[in-house]
Amino acid sequence: MDSTTRVDRWLWAVRLSKTRADAATACRGGHVRVNDKPAKPSTPVRAGDTVRTRLYDIPRVVEVGTVIEKRVGAPVAVTCYVDHTPPPPPKESTPAPPQRERGTGRPTKRDRRRMEAFERASLLHGVEHELTDQD
Repeated sequence: MDSTTRVDRWLWAVRLSKTRADAATACRGGHVRVNDKPAKPSTPVRAGDTVRTRLYDIPRVVEVGTVIEKRVGAPVAVTCYVDHTPPPPPKESTPAPPQRERGTGRPTKRDRRRMEAFERASLLHGVEHELTDQD
């Protein structure tokens, strides 16, 4: 007998979503696909199906290993699917923002404007600029 269950229930049971309501909302919002087809909360899943989700801004690609309907502990839940999620791209190292010397007090209005102009120029051009006195 081929066992199936609802995709929202399965996502909740294997702990990919915190609540079943979150899983159902993600399905209705188009963030869940079963075998590369958009899934409603009631879409059945079977062992061997591929489920692509984007829950809590985390994209996941999993293959259904075991169909379960009841929520189980985390160590058991991990055995119910095979994770095919590609590793996240490495984060680009960004230099630390310039720090003011300790004890110099609050920046003046002029200092603040110069710092904001520097940040804007760095973000727009990706180039470091020297601060010049523009009186």
